Amino acid sequence: MASEPHLRSHGADRVRQEWNTIGENELGIDRDVAEEIVDALNDELSGLYILFNQVRKHYWLLEGAEREDLGGFLEAAADRLAETTDALAVRVHALGGVPVCGPMGIRQHAPLHIEAPHHYDVRSSLERDLDGYATLAALFRDHVEHVERVGDTATGELLRERLVVLEEDAHVLERYLAEDTLVRREALD
Repeated sequence: MASEPHLRSHGADRVRQEWNTIGENELGIDRDVAEEIVDALNDELSGLYILFNQVRKHYWLLEGAEREDLGGFLEAAADRLAETTDALAVRVHALGGVPVCGPMGIRQHAPLHIEAPHHYDVRSSLERDLDGYATLAALFRDHVEHVERVGDTATGELLRERLVVLEEDAHVLERYLAEDTLVRREALD
């Protein structure tokens, strides 16, 4: 039985590299070491995808008096997460790997829980964002140590640069979540 033209598989014979494989790299990094590094970077990429989507969702659903100020921050933070994702994905490719993408790969490597699709209050949303940033920052720190221990200082530098960006955004979120210090204590009692 001949297959319908629209049902034919176009591409199975065009796959250049299968997901979760490591090819040669021009960086002079041993294939086994590159495989470890790619696996670590794919963990970060998965977390970045999840956090990016969560931050964007919170931006879309933001309501209240601080919508403009907080909305501007969340929009810019999502852009910075996307830039970090791109930089790490390019490095994965340079190391001979295939960057994680799509739901299956993201779930396989996910260091964060995927937030339920509900509309949450702003404080709860920002607290989850802050948790995501903290989880990713810890992961980046661990992987900086690991990649430098195996001799990949360039990936270590990349992770360090992007870690600073994550920490700066986490600090801004902490400030949004801080108690208002101008409120009199007796007014709170």
